[in-house]
Amino acid sequence: MNLTKKTMSDLYAMMVRIRYCEESLVGPINTGEVKTPCHLYTGQEAVAAGVLAHFTDKDHVFGTHRSHGHFLAKGGTMRQIMAEIFCRETGCARGRGGSMHLVAPEVGMLGAAPIVGGTISLALGAALAAHIRGDKRVSAAFFGDGATGEGAIYESLNFASLHKLPMVFVCENNLYATHMPIRACRNSEHIAKIAEPFCIKTWRVDGNDALKVHAAASEAVALCRAGKGPAFIECLTYRFRGHVGPDDAIQGVHTDIRPKAELAAWLKKDPIVRLERYMLGRKMMSAAGIAAIKRKAEAEVADAISFARRSPRPAPRDLEKYVCK
Repeated sequence: MNLTKKTMSDLYAMMVRIRYCEESLVGPINTGEVKTPCHLYTGQEAVAAGVLAHFTDKDHVFGTHRSHGHFLAKGGTMRQIMAEIFCRETGCARGRGGSMHLVAPEVGMLGAAPIVGGTISLALGAALAAHIRGDKRVSAAFFGDGATGEGAIYESLNFASLHKLPMVFVCENNLYATHMPIRACRNSEHIAKIAEPFCIKTWRVDGNDALKVHAAASEAVALCRAGKGPAFIECLTYRFRGHVGPDDAIQGVHTDIRPKAELAAWLKKDPIVRLERYMLGRKMMSAAGIAAIKRKAEAEVADAISFARRSPRPAPRDLEKYVCK
């Protein structure tokens, strides 16, 4: 990989920021301090960091119910997201949206929503607008393997291909749709193939290898900026925590039905550890440099949690303030 030390360092730092954000929420969720349902992104950091390293503030991104990583990688601040998760007025959606409704239009994060596959067509609309304006902006839709059971994705693939829209479809295939394994709902686990009948360029990569994700996204985004889109990237990855909240086999809690051996195998593929080993082995970063990045992320998260806790909750009198009547 012909990546500079700075690019490597930035990629690693973003993944660490996302990981520290997610893991810091485990305690507040378990104690009930955090009320909003949280679908933690732990284990999938390489996808958001690797793909969105190629996006500018002017490009558009749409997320899912599991979009903390997308929000941070797109440029949303730690204070904004933490305050929103704690449902405070200073959050990115003024405490009204919670974990699953993150938005930061100032940096191109145009929204996340819990409707499975629900933001794919919205990303398509943003790509169509960019195509009409000719402004070279690229749109991305992140979605899970479960979204491939929704009709909207196939309609969007067809329309995007027909009009050569600058859109990147990013499937984060973590092998489970809630608690249903992919083999129970698909004849083929090779999701990238769904784009091939629409004559769309596809990539299928190890989603826990940040460098492979970064390389595939580089080609996909370049294709879209050149007016030769759309593009489809399937990232094979795995969530280390439960479907929602920290409930999982790591802690031996009741709702995670995934086989322990499967989870153990994926934990050995931790994307952050893999990138650490790569950089250390090639002397692209020192152990001291890695420790410094982790300390900085830890301090940033601690500051954001403190900020969230100090921030006011939305006033009951403002319940209908942002509601169209």
